[in-house]
Amino acid sequence: MTTSGTTAATLAIPDGTLYYELRGSGPLIALVGSPMHTAPFAPVADALATDHTVLTTDPRGHFGSVLADPHSASTPEVRADDLARLLRHVDAGPATVFGSSGGAITTLALLQANPELVHTAIAHEPPVSELLPDRDRQREVREDIVATYVAGDTVGAIRKFFASADIQMPEPVFQQMFGGERSAAAIANDDYFYLHELRETSGWQPDLDALRAVPTRLILGIGETSAGQFCDRATRALGTELSIEPVLFPGGHGGFTEDPVKFADRVRDLLA
Repeated sequence: MTTSGTTAATLAIPDGTLYYELRGSGPLIALVGSPMHTAPFAPVADALATDHTVLTTDPRGHFGSVLADPHSASTPEVRADDLARLLRHVDAGPATVFGSSGGAITTLALLQANPELVHTAIAHEPPVSELLPDRDRQREVREDIVATYVAGDTVGAIRKFFASADIQMPEPVFQQMFGGERSAAAIANDDYFYLHELRETSGWQPDLDALRAVPTRLILGIGETSAGQFCDRATRALGTELSIEPVLFPGGHGGFTEDPVKFADRVRDLLA
């Protein structure tokens, strides 16, 4: 299916189907989220598509990427295998891979398993909590979030999730996004994330020796307004382990949604 310059398609995988979109032409760049799907990436994808072929995808278990077993765990390794399959299927690489948040962890797992598929990797604010000195507390917080969700307090779990990330959201914005009646797709999305993805992603332990050894260029990114937040601390901890100085990107944790054009220009600057 092609709409407004965007081609949407699916790829069969052993345990389900992956939904993906392609737009633009030029060197391949993949924009990767977890649980963020194709729609929030669309504005920055459009901005990059003027001189790149841009791949976006719904991660497994979310929206258009349907699993045979909707209760299977979404580990970074499995998501990295999904991404590797997509990159081989598109056959336009090696690619630049930009991963945000949980998608940054997917990107790191891809580097560990298939560095030959990646030209440049940009890991933007990966929540690698196991590298932090307060990792035990982070595990307790994570379990409390999941328990709150299982108890049926979806809004409470979402509030705790944002609090754990040290992200302050104005109450009117929070209510607009999460306070009203939610669609069946949004509920299914939340179910999969809180029950089958959050622990696996934030509790992931990177193979530091493998990441030090990859020939691929790895850039660690932090939002200009993320100072002191959980992902700022986690990214800097990873940078210390890998001897990589993180670079700043416009905005905060989701800076590519705040000013997509400015964010795309920052990506181009780094690739140049």
